[in-house]
Amino acid sequence: MRDLHNISFTTKKLMSGNLQVKFNIQNAVKPYYGYLLVNQALSDEEIMEEIKLRLNLREQSKMDLLKFTFKNQWKDDHQFYLYSA
Repeated sequence: MRDLHNISFTTKKLMSGNLQVKFNIQNAVKPYYGYLLVNQALSDEEIMEEIKLRLNLREQSKMDLLKFTFKNQWKDDHQFYLYSA
């Protein structure tokens, strides 16, 4: 999941006014897909940067053992979902 150049996405405007982004990552060892909920209208470049940012945060958190303690007030990201295909 390091090489993030093969990210494709589609957007869908929801009735709530939010924007749902469905993305696919084809360049990984396993293909990944996921969803991102955005509260405002973003350009394609901003959506791509947001996906990359969330993927990096997810990858960094895999090694963070503080998420299993209450010291860090770790919160799950309920606006970003990632699945392996």
